[in-house]
Amino acid sequence: MGRAASLLAPGGLLAALVAWYALYDHAPEVPTWANVVIVSAALLPATFALVWLALPLREARGLLPVCAAFAVLAAALHAADWEIAANFAKLAAVTAVAFWFLGYFERLSWVVAIALLIPLVDAISVWRGPTRHIVTEQPQVFTALSYATPVPGDIFALGLPDLLFFTLFLAAAARWGLRVAATWVLMLVSLAATIALAVWTDPFGIGGLPALPGLSLAFLVANADLLWRRLRGGEPA
Repeated sequence: MGRAASLLAPGGLLAALVAWYALYDHAPEVPTWANVVIVSAALLPATFALVWLALPLREARGLLPVCAAFAVLAAALHAADWEIAANFAKLAAVTAVAFWFLGYFERLSWVVAIALLIPLVDAISVWRGPTRHIVTEQPQVFTALSYATPVPGDIFALGLPDLLFFTLFLAAAARWGLRVAATWVLMLVSLAATIALAVWTDPFGIGGLPALPGLSLAFLVANADLLWRRLRGGEPA
């Protein structure tokens, strides 16, 4: 029964998401604030619940070939305009590569260093760097390198690096015995706040904001006391 439940949970979530993606454009359009709520309270939690359920696979062998296979599949599906299937192939590829990448982190302090560094890099990229160029000058490239969360009359998108670091931080919390549930919840809250700010303020004038600063802050805040004790006393490998 336990094994059956472990298979049914991700299968049910995936089926619900696929159904939404297939039928959302038949639903009546709703106000922008309602779309933000749908994305923040339903679509993103369901998506990242799949990542949470996949955490036991983070130490599996052959993750890089799995990532490559899903990346090739995503590219082929995107080229064939099968965007729903391509979306989930991207999610699988990024999840696999995040798990594989985490395997090269020998110490928890390395993850903390990444969490402190990437907000600045991401903010500069969105402000005046490659992300801004891609979004404004090559939107088709951004579409190919993003995960779509469609709602009636609109589509919200997360860059694949956002998926990668969400998964990396969540897997790091599991690997080093940190607060997995709190990390997951606060990172989702950070994404919701980023989406809301992007919709109603749009300070960079590109219809989006960098998500990695919020994700990094959420990971650090959710585990602040544990990180402090581990790093001050010498964390286990």
